[in-house]
Amino acid sequence: MTAEKHRRPHVHASAGRYDRVDALRGAALVWMALFHFCFDLANFRLIEANFYQDPFWTWQRTAILSTFLLCAGAGQAIATHRGQTWRRFWLRWAQIVGCALLVSLGSWWMFPLSYISFGVLHGMAVMLIIARLSAPLGRWLWPLGVVAILLPQLVQHPLFDTRWTNWVGLVTRKPITEDFVPILPWLGVMWWGLAGTQWLLARQPTLLGSPASQITPSSQRGDNTGSVVWRGLTTLGQWSLTFYMVHQPVFIGGLTAWLYLTRPQG
Repeated sequence: MTAEKHRRPHVHASAGRYDRVDALRGAALVWMALFHFCFDLANFRLIEANFYQDPFWTWQRTAILSTFLLCAGAGQAIATHRGQTWRRFWLRWAQIVGCALLVSLGSWWMFPLSYISFGVLHGMAVMLIIARLSAPLGRWLWPLGVVAILLPQLVQHPLFDTRWTNWVGLVTRKPITEDFVPILPWLGVMWWGLAGTQWLLARQPTLLGSPASQITPSSQRGDNTGSVVWRGLTTLGQWSLTFYMVHQPVFIGGLTAWLYLTRPQG
């Protein structure tokens, strides 16, 4: 792969990305989109499904969210390894916070009694700061991750049951909300993604894929580095926040239009 880069001036390395991390994030986005589309079908009463209690759906949510947070931890490991500045970090963080606020407003409009006050983007905004500050802890992130994951099972208090405090995660009951991603236990998953990727960067960076994953369209015909599907997943993984914000309005708008057009007239 190194020789390919030296021979081809049209292959550009993306300074802070590895294609396998992006592809994994992209695959999680596709899975998430399918999950949310089924949720929308159920919300429009087009299918029968219990997304709040049926293990078939709840376990999928856990797996999708865990994959996203592992990738977010990996992203922080790569960013700090590459020397990302705090200024660049805060610019990206501000985008996430802005999108989190839009999610809260949109969910309040659709689900006023169960709107999202601390969902995945809210949780990631807080956890990314913690991950950035704790990155120098290295191997200690593994046991800290275990503590973060187990603590909510061992400690609960009514103090953390309000919308102003449940973001910590030490709740005695799950709040009534469409999405809930508290710091505990999910910070543990992000810490493991951070620690695991730090280990790979130090010992086996090639397992993360190639950092030269952005290729100009004119060169794709003669390139054998991946299929169209692979390039699609890596590209999607690089635009994860945009896709996350756009997919549900598209689904909901499309289903609304379809129901309107197919509704019996009169």
